[in-house]
Amino acid sequence: MTPAPQTLLYQKARFVTHLPVAYRYTRAHYWAEKLENNRLRVGFTAFATRLLGEIVDYNFDTTPQRPVDPGQVLGWVEGFKAMSDVICAGRGVFAGDNPALRRDTELITRAPYRDGWLYEIDGELDPQGLDVNGYVQHLNEIIDGLLAKQKLDGATETGSP
Repeated sequence: MTPAPQTLLYQKARFVTHLPVAYRYTRAHYWAEKLENNRLRVGFTAFATRLLGEIVDYNFDTTPQRPVDPGQVLGWVEGFKAMSDVICAGRGVFAGDNPALRRDTELITRAPYRDGWLYEIDGELDPQGLDVNGYVQHLNEIIDGLLAKQKLDGATETGSP
């Protein structure tokens, strides 16, 4: 098991997580950790796994040693709540998916920032990536929007203005 990185506690409404401080994040709710030799390890954030629900299946259509670009669809995941494409968070060469997921897909949900990583690439992160503080701001905006929509939907259902 990979040791836990230093984290920042994030809490808003009923969502609580510990965001690794040294990771970079995307607006599509992926994290990226820089490893040695320009290798990036990428996974879903806890927010993404909450939206997807428990992961039940996944597949990567991209094979190792293929060139990849930011935003490229690499494969898909299926959760109890939703299905999603797996998007590339950087530019370089696809190095492969997480072999541990073949035995236990629940790692994606259970340990999203450690053993539940999705794939690795040799290259560089999308320059539009966010540091932990930028991702916190992004999460605040999304959750505030969801709460406002929920409040509006509740008012509409009860006939309140």
